[in-house]
Amino acid sequence: MTDAAPSKTAIALTIAGSDSSGGAGIQADLKTFSAFGVYGASVITALTAQNTRGVQGIESVPDGFVAAQLHSVLSDLEIGAIKTGMLANAGIVKTVARALREAPPRPLVVDPVMVATSGDVLLKPDSVDALKRELVPLATLITPNLAEAAILLGSGEAKSEAEMLDQSRALLALGCRAVLLKGGHATGDSAVDVLADAMGTERLELPRIDTPNTHGTGCTLSAAVAALLARGAALADAVHRAKAYVWQGLQHSRGLGVGHGRGPLDHLFAIRRTALPA
Repeated sequence: MTDAAPSKTAIALTIAGSDSSGGAGIQADLKTFSAFGVYGASVITALTAQNTRGVQGIESVPDGFVAAQLHSVLSDLEIGAIKTGMLANAGIVKTVARALREAPPRPLVVDPVMVATSGDVLLKPDSVDALKRELVPLATLITPNLAEAAILLGSGEAKSEAEMLDQSRALLALGCRAVLLKGGHATGDSAVDVLADAMGTERLELPRIDTPNTHGTGCTLSAAVAALLARGAALADAVHRAKAYVWQGLQHSRGLGVGHGRGPLDHLFAIRRTALPA
């Protein structure tokens, strides 16, 4: 007599760089997957010496070893959704895109990570064309902030909601299924994002939170969307719920006290509320 087959566990894969301080990158993604009850797998593209004050060093993983990690994970685990973050250089972008084209299709969230919260460059400038040509057309959703959108489009940053709408449509024309253009780095009392797909555009708004602890917000948002897609959520629902999760993480970040610069949001606020006392 054999054991009954186990029930399927939702699995998400993050393909990104490591943040040694734990607030962004692979570490933020895996915490976020756990917060949504999703099993997390990872492919590391780069190592960073990084903290809440900035990035002190970067070592890219060789293309061949990125490919080996991808083969190991995709040949064994039943991945429900994938997100990409820091890809460091054109060779890694092409390696990841090639592996994803050869694998069975599944939801893909592309966070076009180019610059850290601290202002440090995380994607070589000559890699932008590879990202646009190789990876963006494979994406279910791309999640650029205003600065990243301007780089992808070769234009200035959007200064108004009307310009954000125009840029979201222009980004959609790059071949992805949907765009979430994030306005969190803009000014004003509200944080306004624009979600665009073939059916039109939607405005997403939440009150802006006054906190310096914004390290890893972009990574966390894209990871939350991927986690929810892995659990079978529809794209628009996943985006709304992910934005709400990040907003609550920012609210709870005030009490974390991690680091001496721009600290991280609180990825585990819901788990911490129910944790047993020490």
